[in-house]
Amino acid sequence: MATVPPSAQPAPAQRVPFSMRVKQFWQRVTEGMEISQLWSQFETEARASYRLYSKDVAAKTPEGLTQRGRHLHVVKEFFWAILEKLSPARRVLLLAALILLVVPQGAFTYRGEGGSVHVVEIDLQFWGGLLLFLLLILEIADRVVMKRDLQIAREIQTWLLPGAPPQIPGLSLAYVTRPANTVAGDYYDVFPRPGKTNEENRVVFAVADVAGKSVPAAMLMATLQASLKTLSTAQVPLPELVANMNKYACSNSQGGLRFTTAFLAEYDASNRVLNYINAGHNDPILRRANGSIERLDVGGLPLGIQPEAKYESANVTLAAGDWLVIFTDGLVEAENARQDEYGEARLLSAIAAGAAGTPAEMLKRLMTEVDVFVGNTPQHDDVTCMLIKAEST
Repeated sequence: MATVPPSAQPAPAQRVPFSMRVKQFWQRVTEGMEISQLWSQFETEARASYRLYSKDVAAKTPEGLTQRGRHLHVVKEFFWAILEKLSPARRVLLLAALILLVVPQGAFTYRGEGGSVHVVEIDLQFWGGLLLFLLLILEIADRVVMKRDLQIAREIQTWLLPGAPPQIPGLSLAYVTRPANTVAGDYYDVFPRPGKTNEENRVVFAVADVAGKSVPAAMLMATLQASLKTLSTAQVPLPELVANMNKYACSNSQGGLRFTTAFLAEYDASNRVLNYINAGHNDPILRRANGSIERLDVGGLPLGIQPEAKYESANVTLAAGDWLVIFTDGLVEAENARQDEYGEARLLSAIAAGAAGTPAEMLKRLMTEVDVFVGNTPQHDDVTCMLIKAEST
């Protein structure tokens, strides 16, 4: 009988030490995050959840209650705020689990053969914990499905936004958007608008903010983007273009509840003139090369409020060294743990400090400064910023 030489025999599987398995398990659970990072994440999520539930509690808390009555009312409303966010079947499951957790033990008796009495004790807390675990599994399943759908929506939304900044004679630019949730209600775009002749070609700049956040605002943002791209093909002046967009927005704004603030502009590279309309948006900052500040505030109402609203336009000439900063309110209203806002004063200081650099450098500096200011405070609104610098031709 042939024998296998020792060198050809498979080596025995090495046993992984218990400490190594524990370490691998912990790495898989935490995805390599440090304790401080885990605590920071938990703190951020806890604050966001508290804000979600506290809104319902504050809305239903009447005036004139005693301190004791107010505490009891807050506890009751907080419980209902949690319960009402579950489906009826899961509410029953949660209530049953809580009841079983409160009752420590149960027992029942039965008679066996010969008349003997048997007592069976049941650990009700175990079954209560099991029901809570089942409820957790059901909620996680919903969250995974929703997260997958939101991720797809985010990818689609990313396709709608411009990629790398286009090459525009006499200008350099950079832009960024940070959704407060998976998808955003902010919109920005840069695209050419052909005229009847090459001399009439323009570049459109757009920054807009749909009222609200997350999926509803993101859906309206998509319709706004589609209407702007479609209506821009018509050979009409900018005020007429914005008026047509407003009429379209009014048909989708739920009676003005879902309005949109917007800054829309056309840039003529041949004479370096920017023709703009501010539809109720945060006034963009035009910082001249000499350090003086101008605000672009000419325009009209936000889109989606009055179908027959009129819009005025204005022109500014961009000279070498000028900066144009277009942003949404999420930037200047970003809050830290003390609920202080970042504010336009800090924004102006950041612009002045980075005026000698490029828009990409300025944008990186600005977003870093905002991150340091905010710290671990959850982002409560979408943040969008577009930086445009006029260069020498």
